[in-house]
Amino acid sequence: MASLNDIRSTFLSYFEKQGHQVVASSPLVPRNDPTLMFTNSGMVQFKNLFTGVEKRDYSRATTSQKCVRAGGKHNDLDNVGYTARHHTFFEMLGNFSFGDYFKTEAIPYAWELLTDGFGIDKSRLLTTVYHTDDEAFEIWKKVGVPEDRIIRIATSDNFWQMGPTGPCGPCTEVFYDHGDHIWGGPPGSAEEDGDRFIEIWNVVFMQNEQFEDGSMRALDMQSIDTGMGLERIGALLQGKHDNYDTDLMRALIEASADVTDGAPDGPGNVHHRVIADHLRSTSFLIADGVMPSNEGRGYVLRRIMRRAMRHAHLLGAKDPVMHKLVPALVRVMGGHYGELGRAQALIQETLKLEETRFKQTLDRGLKLLDDELADLAEDAPLPGEAAFKLYDTYGFPLDLTQDALREKGRSVDTEGFDAAMAEQKAKARAAWAGSGEAADATVWFDLAEAHGASEFLGYDTEVAEGQIVALVKDGAPVEALDAGDSGWIVVNQTPFYGESGGQVGDTGWLRRLENEDNIAEVTDTQRMAGGKIIAHNVTIKNGCFAKGEALALEVDHVRRSAIRANHSATHLLHEALRRALGDHVAQRGSLNAQDRLRFDFSHAKALSAEELRQVEAEVNGYIRQNASVETRIMTPDDAREIGAQALFGEKYGDEVRVVSMGVQTGSGKGNDGNTYSIELCGGTHVRQTGDIGVFVTLGDSASSAGVRRIEALTGAEAFAYLSRQDQTLAQAALALKAQAAEVPARVQALLDERKKLENEVAQLRRELAMAGGAGQGAPAAEEVAGIKFTAQVLSGVSGKDLPALIDEHKSRLGSGIVLLIADTGGKAAVAAGVTADLTDKVKAPDLVKAAVTELGGKGGGGRPDMAQGGAASADNADAAIAAVKTLIEGA
Repeated sequence: MASLNDIRSTFLSYFEKQGHQVVASSPLVPRNDPTLMFTNSGMVQFKNLFTGVEKRDYSRATTSQKCVRAGGKHNDLDNVGYTARHHTFFEMLGNFSFGDYFKTEAIPYAWELLTDGFGIDKSRLLTTVYHTDDEAFEIWKKVGVPEDRIIRIATSDNFWQMGPTGPCGPCTEVFYDHGDHIWGGPPGSAEEDGDRFIEIWNVVFMQNEQFEDGSMRALDMQSIDTGMGLERIGALLQGKHDNYDTDLMRALIEASADVTDGAPDGPGNVHHRVIADHLRSTSFLIADGVMPSNEGRGYVLRRIMRRAMRHAHLLGAKDPVMHKLVPALVRVMGGHYGELGRAQALIQETLKLEETRFKQTLDRGLKLLDDELADLAEDAPLPGEAAFKLYDTYGFPLDLTQDALREKGRSVDTEGFDAAMAEQKAKARAAWAGSGEAADATVWFDLAEAHGASEFLGYDTEVAEGQIVALVKDGAPVEALDAGDSGWIVVNQTPFYGESGGQVGDTGWLRRLENEDNIAEVTDTQRMAGGKIIAHNVTIKNGCFAKGEALALEVDHVRRSAIRANHSATHLLHEALRRALGDHVAQRGSLNAQDRLRFDFSHAKALSAEELRQVEAEVNGYIRQNASVETRIMTPDDAREIGAQALFGEKYGDEVRVVSMGVQTGSGKGNDGNTYSIELCGGTHVRQTGDIGVFVTLGDSASSAGVRRIEALTGAEAFAYLSRQDQTLAQAALALKAQAAEVPARVQALLDERKKLENEVAQLRRELAMAGGAGQGAPAAEEVAGIKFTAQVLSGVSGKDLPALIDEHKSRLGSGIVLLIADTGGKAAVAAGVTADLTDKVKAPDLVKAAVTELGGKGGGGRPDMAQGGAASADNADAAIAAVKTLIEGA
């Protein structure tokens, strides 16, 4: 039996032999389509090729693309686990032609691979075509499909669209007939929703581009987009009717059963299926840089994670288990998707942390759900307000509540839920408006195609000469920029670094070689057209800059040096954090500016002061080494083999730039095991670690769930910061009349002395109050309903002094009740005490509430024998005392 891994390899090898470039799967976070939350089909990474905006060095490609459908238009979440073929994560096998071959080649490729390559019985196959596509119909006849097994479909089922806009066209599909023992009819029939005829192959003939206004134009080139679900074809080739019975999914289901001590095919089978599917989607999303949060992609990830965790809970798992399944996933899929192995530690830690947090609220949430259902009729839906309370208070997404109710045969009032959600604007919303990266403007791709990529010279120099190849103003190409104009200048080669990888863009100056008095100030540098073009954002100070002219380019050296120091320091910081906190630490973002650095990293809790000191000391130790910073160009695989750290979710080309720094003999990385830090990085760096100067951390804070942030300074900024700290210390020493080294001890002595004096003052206040000198005169006990009662209004006494005074009064009385009202300067503090023998009759909290009410306050509380409260003013003290007496008389 061919495994899913074998089937994937067979598919890719077949098309590679047909001249296709085998292209690695793109990340699940789309880089070129802001309308998508996740990559949901194989063609996403090629969208700009289909429209002709972008070109690559191949016109045929084949991929196995990882996909997620769990939000927005493409949302299969509710069905996962309950059906045979729904998944949140799946692999889409695809072959693509970008203006190369079309229908006459694509259809025979499909037929040959299915019938010869995979050996599928031809008599079990039938095909569909769009009802007006006579050409596709005739080609299918030519390859040997009988006319009665070629079905014309007039609906959108056979006209494919990526979304409301973008490439589109008719498609042809191949279906497998599982036999008349299974209910269902062929596509286009009334019984087409049955499981007898299953689609296994879909070829889109990319002919048109759809626009927002509904219009459509023919694409300049005719292209092919093929999709075939690996899980679906795998089930067929392995003689199964259910995707979850394939070898890969079965391995994950059995792993789930193992960690939950249950049978894989027992009553908990659906739970294991959900866990197996969701394990794949959550792990791949984390590996591609998505972290659980309350908005956007992170919120969808959290929904998937929590749904799986609830199913583990239903299987009886008392402790977190999802993280224990990651090794099984890496075993079955890590061979083709190396990012799983590289991110394994991060995936496991993230899953364990999220499940630990969720378990703390799961039991309470489910109890609330049961309580709500207990008051409803058997067929009544759960009110939307209750579902929203579960979401708002316990973090239960609506679909998780619906999933829990499905097993009870119940539903949710979704309209009521939506209404409650609308009222709570501050809460994260399930609907996602789109937050993907903005696609580069067509103008930049046109310039890249016309002039090629910009050549970056800035690794070796900060000054150079180049020729203007393009100018852009207000989003359109222009021939020249005049004095006073602002716009973009593109040069064939430049030492200016375009913002990327967390490093800000360079600034500096451009001068015309013909007249150096003609100056353009570069205020920013950006990478356009997917990084191919380096564009200088300029303001023309003098003269006119025109296309074709030669320029002298000069980077702001001081600013670049500071940026380089900060960027190199983040590499040392990254490694120091990994060694101090563990291998789960991975970069989640950074900023390398001229005046500071910021580094975000995966870690579950705040760093202690000692950990922060340890990291700072280690970074400074490697700065003092003044070791050479080396850069090498190698393949991504070779770089990872020597231990290079890569940014999860980042797509790397055939060659990468590897930056190494620091020496750690015998316990480091690299081929010789002596290198401290090795990272894949395209930024600019110092020549020697000593060029960083000094490294000072400003603190550690939370960036988002499971992500910490360290901000720090280097070089001149760090020196200035330390100088300010030194000046502050000197001023404190002068005020204390002490040496700087003595300041901590002197400050502690002053604090101790202050504490002692505060205690003495409090004691004197209590003694004065007991002697009758702090208020209305010496308190005299009177009898109220046969009970000794003492009341006193005090000034110069704080609220925190009252409990001790109450105890002293109770001790003097032996048996009785005490009420104290302290005027604390604009506010009133109230305390009441009841001796133990009287608490059955009168409770101190009741006395306080009676008094506080008369003083214009509310509430108060404590023990039966002593309680406290507060009010805005002590002006009505007599009325408060009278109210307490009345309460005692009625006891």
